[in-house]
Amino acid sequence: MGTVAEFFTRLRLRTVWSWNGVLAAWRHEHSFRSWVWANLVSDAAAFLLPLSGGERVLIVVMGLMVLAAEALNTAIENTVDYISTEKHDLAGRAKDAGSAAVFLTALAGGVAWAGALWRLIFG
Repeated sequence: MGTVAEFFTRLRLRTVWSWNGVLAAWRHEHSFRSWVWANLVSDAAAFLLPLSGGERVLIVVMGLMVLAAEALNTAIENTVDYISTEKHDLAGRAKDAGSAAVFLTALAGGVAWAGALWRLIFG
C-alpha cells in the first residue's frame, strides 16, 4: 500500500491528465465545443425555469454524460485514425458506435427535458 502522500500525488496527476483531455477536446473537436455551449444554454434554462431540484440535477448530469460520450467518441476516432486512414468496415463500425453513444446520451437528455417540461405545462 502506498502512503497518503503517494495517494495525493497520483490524485493530482490523474486530475491534471483529465483536465488536459478536456482542454484537448475543447481545442480540437468542434462537436465537443458545440455540446459545451448547448449545455450552458440547457443549464441556464434549467435554473431559470421553476424546475425541481431533482429535475435540475438530472438535466445537468445528462449534459455531462453527453460530454463524456463525446470525449470517448473522440478517443475512438483519434485511435482509429492513428492506426490507419484506410477505409475499413470495422473502423467505420467503431466510429459509428462512438457516434451512437453521443446520440443516445443526447436523446436521454432530451427525454429528461421533455419530462421536466411536461410537468411544468401539465402539472
